[in-house]
Amino acid sequence: MQHILVVDDDEDLTALLTQYLDRFGFAAHAAHDAATMWAQLAAHPVGLVVLDLMLPGADGLALIRELSVRRPTPLIMLSTRGASYDRMRGLELGADDYMLKPFEPRELVARIQTVLSRAGGGERAPLVADAEVIHFDGWTLHRPQRQLLTPLGVVVPLSDAEFLLLCTFLAMPRRIFSRDQLMEEAFGRAMDAFERGIDPLVSRLRQKLSADPRKPAFIKTVRGVGYLFNARSVHGPLEWAP
Repeated sequence: MQHILVVDDDEDLTALLTQYLDRFGFAAHAAHDAATMWAQLAAHPVGLVVLDLMLPGADGLALIRELSVRRPTPLIMLSTRGASYDRMRGLELGADDYMLKPFEPRELVARIQTVLSRAGGGERAPLVADAEVIHFDGWTLHRPQRQLLTPLGVVVPLSDAEFLLLCTFLAMPRRIFSRDQLMEEAFGRAMDAFERGIDPLVSRLRQKLSADPRKPAFIKTVRGVGYLFNARSVHGPLEWAP
């Protein structure tokens, strides 16, 4: 049974969501401030956090950053429709997905199931069973462990979203992707027409794959179109299971 922690200062909302999640087989817990969130994380084997960015007395973005360091856990952030900068910044800091308030609880359940599947905690695994190691231009990606190694053997940590994005690029190197195509291929859903939600993730991955982000070694921007992964050689099982 997966443990889900819902962090929101709206007690009526957390009561509704925890009861709703229980119906889908999750063990749901609630927290209404940062201190209670940390206490719940210490008390339960939480597999995913749903975090409202507008907690009183706390910076939601700072909490995402702190969580990624102290307790790396898949995370879905909740935000208001007008907080597009916060949503993009949250993705940059390691959040795996976001929901705009107000929302339908059933959609949140679907997002939770998708994120857990990508993280290996759901019924589906995003990669085929025989996909193990990919080598590209001296770099190595161990897909079951989600571990990226530089040509010198240094481990580069990847968030869940960065891992999925890199797998998408490696499956079709030297293909030009539009932003919509990347969002659909990597995350299985279309991008909000008024957002560039994929750009922060591409920027983050580009920095991790290059010593100088101003001279990207792999991810090239194709002006007016999208992005291209410019690896010279890619070897390994590249099949992608949607």
